[in-house]
Amino acid sequence: MTEEQKGQQELDELLNVLDLERIENNIYRGIGPQVKPQRVFGGQVAGQALVAAGRTTDSSRKVHSLHGYFVRPGDSRKPIVYEVEPIRDGRSFSVRRVSAIQDGKTIFFMSVSFHVGEEGLEHAEPMPKDVPNPRDLPPLSTHAEKIPNWIDIWPSVPGPIDMRYVGSSGFVPSGQRPPSLEQRVWMRADGKLPDDQLLHVCILTYVSDLTLLDSVLNRHGQVWGAEGYGGTSLDHALWFHRHFRADEWFLYDSMSPSAASGRGLARGQFFTENGDHIATAVQEGLLRRAPQGWRNVNKA
Repeated sequence: MTEEQKGQQELDELLNVLDLERIENNIYRGIGPQVKPQRVFGGQVAGQALVAAGRTTDSSRKVHSLHGYFVRPGDSRKPIVYEVEPIRDGRSFSVRRVSAIQDGKTIFFMSVSFHVGEEGLEHAEPMPKDVPNPRDLPPLSTHAEKIPNWIDIWPSVPGPIDMRYVGSSGFVPSGQRPPSLEQRVWMRADGKLPDDQLLHVCILTYVSDLTLLDSVLNRHGQVWGAEGYGGTSLDHALWFHRHFRADEWFLYDSMSPSAASGRGLARGQFFTENGDHIATAVQEGLLRRAPQGWRNVNKA
């Protein structure tokens, strides 16, 4: 199997995870990928919740914002039930509230707003200058063999997503990451996606949770793992500005404006290779110095 075929296969597996089973009106069930870790990845839950919301909304209305809270860790070995509450369907906007439930308890909830799109004022932040071409950077997966505790840091490196850091990632050994205000990562789905804009938005939602908290560590030259920090997402917000394809390269330009009381705030902007500002993300996360047992760190 070629690398291209492998990437498409892994992407198809992710699409299968995002393809929810309808149980009843406004109720869906999602599965997790058959990989470790035991704790459900936050981007998966947010992506599946967005799929559920989208399936109850007229397809002519596009997602423009979502706001979610992670309230309990989910178990990747068990399915998750998504209950959608149709809050409102107006002339221009539709609003949905989605609860992700496991073992009878809410593990995540999210509000999603859809809009028909209208003519109006337009401007955008410019894309950072002098950013290396993603094709000239090594994929994140090439770092794995150089990091002894990789298996404890990220046991399920997202194969369907091609990620390429500009500079150092949070997955280098402690002491080998110089502090920096900005963190930039090129990303794309590693294969071909169908022409369904909601699906592209769901993929971007999925990847938006992969590296954003790392920008908090980046400011201090800190890393993930036994010699650094463990973290977990507390809340997550996304705004979608323009049409895009998630299977084409986009830059995730992020930074952390504040960290205090064991929590870090991170803000990121997404740009296409052509410089179009397509989305903005904000997230707060819990960050704790890792004790000797890495697997015990990610407990809020």
